[in-house]
Amino acid sequence: MEAGGECFPEQRQVLILFLLLGEALAGWESRRYSVMEETESGSFVANLAKDLGLGVGELAARGARVVSEDNEPGLQLDLQTGELVLSEKLDREEMCGSTDPCVMHFQVLLKNPLGVFRAELLVRDINDHSPEFPEREMTLKILETSPPGTVFALKKAQDLDVGNNNIQNYSISPNSHFRVSTRTRGDGRKYPELVLVKELDREEQAELRVTLTALDGGSPPRSGAAQVRILVLDVNDNAPEFVQKLYQVQVPENSPVGMLVVKVSARDLDTGTNGEISYSYFYSSQEISTTFELNNFSGEVRLIKKLDFETISSYELEIEASDGGGLSGRCSVSIEVVDVNDNFPELTISSLTSPIPENSPETEVALFRVRDRDSGDNGKMTCCIQDDLPFLLKPSEENFYTLVTNGALDRESQAEYNITITVSDLGTPRLKTQHNITVTVSDVNDNAPAFSQTTYTLRVRENNSPALHIGTVSATDRDAGANAQVTYSLLPPRDPHLPLASLVSINADNGQLFALRSLDYEALQAFEVRVGAADRGSPALSSQALVRVLVLDDNDNAPFVLYPLQNGSAPCTELVPRAAEAGYLVTKVVAVDGDSGQNAWLSFQLLKATEPGLFGVWAHNGEVRTARLLSERDAVRHRLLGAGQGQWRAAAVGQRHAARAAGGRLLAALPAAAGRGGGRGPGRPAHRLPGHRLGVRVVALPVLGAGVRGGAAVQEERGGVGGWLRGARGPLSGPPGGRQRRGDPVPELPVRGVSGGRDWDQRVQILEADFPQYCKPRSWEEVRGKSNLPIQLSGIV
Repeated sequence: MEAGGECFPEQRQVLILFLLLGEALAGWESRRYSVMEETESGSFVANLAKDLGLGVGELAARGARVVSEDNEPGLQLDLQTGELVLSEKLDREEMCGSTDPCVMHFQVLLKNPLGVFRAELLVRDINDHSPEFPEREMTLKILETSPPGTVFALKKAQDLDVGNNNIQNYSISPNSHFRVSTRTRGDGRKYPELVLVKELDREEQAELRVTLTALDGGSPPRSGAAQVRILVLDVNDNAPEFVQKLYQVQVPENSPVGMLVVKVSARDLDTGTNGEISYSYFYSSQEISTTFELNNFSGEVRLIKKLDFETISSYELEIEASDGGGLSGRCSVSIEVVDVNDNFPELTISSLTSPIPENSPETEVALFRVRDRDSGDNGKMTCCIQDDLPFLLKPSEENFYTLVTNGALDRESQAEYNITITVSDLGTPRLKTQHNITVTVSDVNDNAPAFSQTTYTLRVRENNSPALHIGTVSATDRDAGANAQVTYSLLPPRDPHLPLASLVSINADNGQLFALRSLDYEALQAFEVRVGAADRGSPALSSQALVRVLVLDDNDNAPFVLYPLQNGSAPCTELVPRAAEAGYLVTKVVAVDGDSGQNAWLSFQLLKATEPGLFGVWAHNGEVRTARLLSERDAVRHRLLGAGQGQWRAAAVGQRHAARAAGGRLLAALPAAAGRGGGRGPGRPAHRLPGHRLGVRVVALPVLGAGVRGGAAVQEERGGVGGWLRGARGPLSGPPGGRQRRGDPVPELPVRGVSGGRDWDQRVQILEADFPQYCKPRSWEEVRGKSNLPIQLSGIV
C-alpha cells in the first residue's frame, strides 16, 4: 500500500557546480576541480577546508564526508588536514567512454548544522591509447574506368581517447594513383576517404597496395595503420544505389529481442552477377555488432540484445550494398532509442541520525538523494512519508531531501518510529520505490518520579522487634535509563522534636521502610514521615509522599487499682450500717489500664469473701454492694478479696450508726470530654444518670497534700501531672454529714493525675467530688496535713 503524505515533485536538472543545499556558507563560490587520469592514488586534489572557509578541526567536528553520485570510490577527505585526495587511480575511458568532458559529481556533507555542497571533478584525458583500425587489411574494388577525382570510402580507425588525443589526421603511403582526404562527421569524429588522382589500367596493374595511417593529436602523437588492397576491376557500369541515403527510426528501449528495426534496400541496374546485391556493415563498433544483426541478402536489421536508453540513447549504422562486380553503395541508419518508464526511482541515504533527543524540535534526522534514470515525465519524481508521523520532508535542490522532526517528540509516548519514504515517478505506469528507516528517540529527564499514592498509612504493633519491615513505598519514573532509576530518602520531619532518625529508616533502592527500635503505643501513638523519590538524571527530578505510621496497641499493661490503695499493708476499711438494704453501695473499686481499646476494658469480680453471699461486685463499674439485708447473726467484720484484672483487698465493717449524709462536696478540674458522651478520661467505664446529664465518669484520686489556697481558678503544676481540687461551698464544718454554707471560703487540694498526665494538657472541665463513705471528714481540719486521702469524683462527660 502506498503511504500517504504530502509529496514534492522533482525534475532532472543540469548539474550546477557545487550548489549548496540549504544556507550557503559565506564566501563560498562555485568551483571545478580537475585531475589527470591515471594520477597516482593519494595525490592532492584540493583543500576543501580552505575552499569552504572552515577550520580544519571544524570538518571533523561536523562529520564532513564526501559522497559521489553513484557511490563510486575515487575521492577521500582527510579530516585532519582538510585535503581532498585520490583514493585510487582514475581511468577516464573506463569511467566515461567516449563522453567528453568526463565529470565525476560528488557532494560534501556537513552536520550540525546540516550543509550539502555539490561539486564536480573533471577527469582530464591523457594520450594513453593509439588509434586502431577494425581490420588490419581492407579490400577496395575500383573500376578501371573510374575518372580521376572519384572518392572511395575507407573504414575509419578508433581511438578511445577524446579531444585532441583522438584521431586528427589520416595519411597513406606514397603512390602515383591515390591520395587520402580526412573528413569530419557531425559528431566531430574524423574519417578517411580515398581520392583517385590518376586513371587506373587493369591490364597494366590489376592490384595495388597502400598503407593507411591514422594519427592522433597527442604529445607525442600516437598512430595506427592498416593495409588497403585495391583491386582494379573490369568495366561494371552501375554501382548499387540505396533507396534512401539516410534511414531514421525510433525504437522503444523495451523492444523484444528479434524485433525488426529497419530494412534497407538498394538496387543495381546491371544484370547477372553485376546486379546481385549483398549487404554488410561498412563500419561497426563492437556495441553495434552485438546489438543489431544485418541480413546480408534482405537488408533487414534486427535486434539481438535488449536496449537500454539510460546506457546508450542512439546508434549510427553504416551499411554497404555491394554487387557481384565489386561496385558498392552506402547508406546511414540512425536509430534513436525511445525512453520508457522502466527504471524505478532510486533513493540513497547520505546521512542518518539516530537516536535523536525527545525534546529537540526541528531536528535533522536524515539527508537523502533521489534519482530516476528515465527522462521526461518518467524521470520526474514525488517524495512523501506517512501522514501520522511527527516528521516533515523538506525538499532541496538537485533531488535532495531533509527529514526533520515536526515539533518536539515524547519518548514516553513512543520510543521508536518506523518511517517509510516513498518515491514515485510520473511515468505511465507509475513506478515507486520505498525505503524504510527506523528512528529511535533518546530519553531526556523530563518526568519526575511519581508515587503510587500521595499518602501511605502503615500500621505497626507496639513492642515490635528492631529493624522490622513495616511497609513499602513505590515510585515509578516514565523516563528510561539513569533518568528512571529512583532513589528513596527520608525528608526532614515537620516536627523538629520528632526523633525520626531513631524511629525509621528506608532502603534507598526499593523504598522499604523499617522500624529501627521497638515502639511504645503508650508513648507514641502515631507519627508522620515524608519520603522523597529522586531520579538520577541531570538535573535530577524528585517528588515526595506522606507516610502516616500508626502504632497499634498491644495488651502490655496490667490494670492498676487506684482504690483501694495497693500498698501491701492493711486492707482498706469501709463502714456499712446494719440497716443497709440489699444493694447498698459499700465502696467502689477504681482501676485504670494504660492500654487502649479492648485492652483497657476492665471487668471486676469477687475472688474471696468471709461470707460469700453477703457482698457482690458489679463486673463493669467495680461497685461493691450488699447482696441482702444484714442480720444480727452476720459478723461485724468481713474481709473481701477481689480482682479487676488485678487483685484488690477491702474490709467492710458493720456500723449501726453510720453517717448517712453525703459529706462535703468538692469540685475538681479534670480533662474535658471531646464531645457529647463517650469521652476519654482517667476513669472507666462511663454510665448514664437520670435527668439531663449525659453520662458520669467515676474515679478515685489520692490527695497528695491538703491545704487551703486562695483563688477560685484551677491551677496546673508546670512539668507535673497534677492539679488542684477546690471546694464548691467552702470548708467542711459542723456536725458530721453537715452541709456547707453558701458563700464560705473555697479550699483547694492538690491531686495527682491518673492517666500518665497526658489528659491534663487538654481543656479542663469542672466535675463534682465526694469523699468515700468510710472516711468522710467532719471539717477541713481533719483533712489538713493528710496525704494519700482518697476522693471519689463524678462528672458530666
